[in-house]
Amino acid sequence: MARRMSTIEHFFVTKIYRTVLRGKAIQALNADLSRAAHVFAEDDHAGRAWSAAKNYGGYTSYASLNDLTWRAPEFGDLKGHIDGHVRTFARDLDFDLGGAALTLNSLWVNLLEPGGSHSAHIHPHSVLSGTYYVDVPAGAGAIRFEDPRHAMMMAAPPRKPRAKRENQPFVTIEPKAGMLLLWESWLRHDVPRNDSEAARLSVSFNYGWGDA
Repeated sequence: MARRMSTIEHFFVTKIYRTVLRGKAIQALNADLSRAAHVFAEDDHAGRAWSAAKNYGGYTSYASLNDLTWRAPEFGDLKGHIDGHVRTFARDLDFDLGGAALTLNSLWVNLLEPGGSHSAHIHPHSVLSGTYYVDVPAGAGAIRFEDPRHAMMMAAPPRKPRAKRENQPFVTIEPKAGMLLLWESWLRHDVPRNDSEAARLSVSFNYGWGDA
């Protein structure tokens, strides 16, 4: 009797790009970003009002300042680092961009205070999104990504506690200063509670293509 050969293949992969920027120049950049972000948090009254109205546990410039790369040169320097990694990730995703490039269309500061969190969300009207971590105190919270197939699982049984990483319904990444994460903008994610005694500082952003 012939032996049957079985194969399990992986399709429709969800990718997250992760790298850590290192070196003295990056340490200096992080210090400059931190100083600028705290100035914005102090002076940006519209941003503080929006953060309070939306119950954001701290300060974000998401809805108030849309010109940070012009307003503070250190954010322009950060964009220069991010651009290269976005190009690398786009190539790995086999995007057919028709000779055009993905371009930054928004960038904002997140200063998440102790006890703060960020509920699950996506980034509409963008192609790639990401976060760069400037200052991450111990226990300041991770970022958690959700399996995008959840809404269609219906009667699927739960996964085992020690399921392989690719089979887990949620994947959590613990950030550290200098870490850069990129993902496709439709990927739902949240930020659990900051259980440290200090604020966590990050810079989030979106890249679009064409009119996206």
